[in-house]
Amino acid sequence: MKRGFRRSADALKGAAYVEDKDSGELRRPHHVDLKSGMYRGRQILEPKGN
Repeated sequence: MKRGFRRSADALKGAAYVEDKDSGELRRPHHVDLKSGMYRGRQILEPKGN
C-alpha cells in the first residue's frame, strides 16, 4: 500500500503555458496576465508599471 504513495509524485506534469494573443508572451491558461492586467479581453487589474 505504501509503495504507491512513494511513487505518486512521478505522475506530476510541468506547468502548461500558452502564448498570449495580444502581447505574444507566455502565460498560464485561465490566469490573469499580470503585466497588462487583462483576462479574456477585459481589463481586470491595473497594468504593472515598469
